[in-house]
Amino acid sequence: MNLPTPRRLYHGLRKMLRFLARPARRGGHRAGRVIQTYRGYGSRRSVFLIGRVFRQPGLGLNLREGPVDDVLNIIRRTVRWGVHDAHLTVTVGAVSVDVITDRDGYFHVTLDVEANRDWPDQAFWQQARLRLHPGHREGEQEPVETSADIYIPPRDLDCAVISDIDDTVIYTGVASKLTMMYQLFVLKARHRTAFPGVSAFYRALFHGDTGERRRPMLYVSRGPWSIYDVLEEFFHLNRIPHGPILFLREWGVTLQRPLPIRAKDHKAMLIRRMLAIYDQVPFVLIGDSGQRDPEVYAELVDEFPDRIRAIYIRHVHRGTGRDRAIQALAERTAARGCDMVLTRDSLEMAQHAFRHGYIARDGLEEVRADCRRRG
Repeated sequence: MNLPTPRRLYHGLRKMLRFLARPARRGGHRAGRVIQTYRGYGSRRSVFLIGRVFRQPGLGLNLREGPVDDVLNIIRRTVRWGVHDAHLTVTVGAVSVDVITDRDGYFHVTLDVEANRDWPDQAFWQQARLRLHPGHREGEQEPVETSADIYIPPRDLDCAVISDIDDTVIYTGVASKLTMMYQLFVLKARHRTAFPGVSAFYRALFHGDTGERRRPMLYVSRGPWSIYDVLEEFFHLNRIPHGPILFLREWGVTLQRPLPIRAKDHKAMLIRRMLAIYDQVPFVLIGDSGQRDPEVYAELVDEFPDRIRAIYIRHVHRGTGRDRAIQALAERTAARGCDMVLTRDSLEMAQHAFRHGYIARDGLEEVRADCRRRG
């Protein structure tokens, strides 16, 4: 690995500092509550959104933007804490709902939005408006307001895609926040963090067989919510189609929660929620062989036999025993009309997707070129 020059190292570290300071800086220098939102997803019937309410300390100084200001905002971000029992109103179009945060400050919102009949037929990002009501116990008199993006696919949606992230899109080693930021901002080693052909394959799935489908791309991860913004930056730099990123648990060591939360069956629950929102729409599932993705996906095929079109599993394990186990699962899903493809190669996934009409030839050729360039 080529080490960065001192100049590149300095500029890379400055970018990292600005990046890490950004969430705390958005809330201003004053102490108080802030709303952090994550991209949501939905249909013309129902939408889903996750967010969190934090209380963060004030900066106490009126510094110009620079390294010192960045470091102080990073400290503010580190020591802020989730606010439980906070009252929010979430509005999407003409529909509103009230929600209360849980003990860690998170809120989950599902809205029935069928009243918004004037939405266009094509895909678009809808703005949700969020209003955090004054916290009388804290003596706050003014509400806090923000917005969040929710992806609404086209009315004639033919398919949706759900993908794992760890060891499926990126190597697990970069799921470490600091490692990932160092590679993104200092080394710019984007091609060493994403598997060859992944970006092109996901773009091909997003655009579909016509090149204009704009399918929902929904991502799940075993990581904590604290790496959300890093993954967003990673997706942007690698030109991977943006979509909601949902995590299985919050497991950072904090004063509020010193031990990780168990994520048993959480992935299946998240996928069931997506299947319910995109009712009757078939899905493509993508995962890896290192964890239980094949088992979870096979169970979902049993539960929703007409909803899962194909399953792509990236081969990351060692040992023939695992090969045999996944082969047995593939035979089980095939009996229900769903192919489970186990491969190390994004091109093999793309070739299968092209043969079955999920992507266009141009998309296949882009995957082939990327794999050849990086092979």
